[in-house]
Amino acid sequence: MIYKVDIEDDRSINIDMTLTAPGCPVAGEMPGWVQDAVSAVAGVGPVNVDMVFDPPWTPDRMSDEAKVALNWY
Repeated sequence: MIYKVDIEDDRSINIDMTLTAPGCPVAGEMPGWVQDAVSAVAGVGPVNVDMVFDPPWTPDRMSDEAKVALNWY
């Protein structure tokens, strides 16, 4: 989940993201996947991805649309 995307004047990108659980099996790879995907956008400068766990993710953070899509109502 992406918590924050900051785009600087020099076109560099800083992203704060989290996972549904700290023990997620792709925790080590996910930031690189996000960095690669954003870096592939034309005109983007350097990309920095930080993994954060504050605030912790819970299903309460899901949108109503996401809950409906997963039948969580």
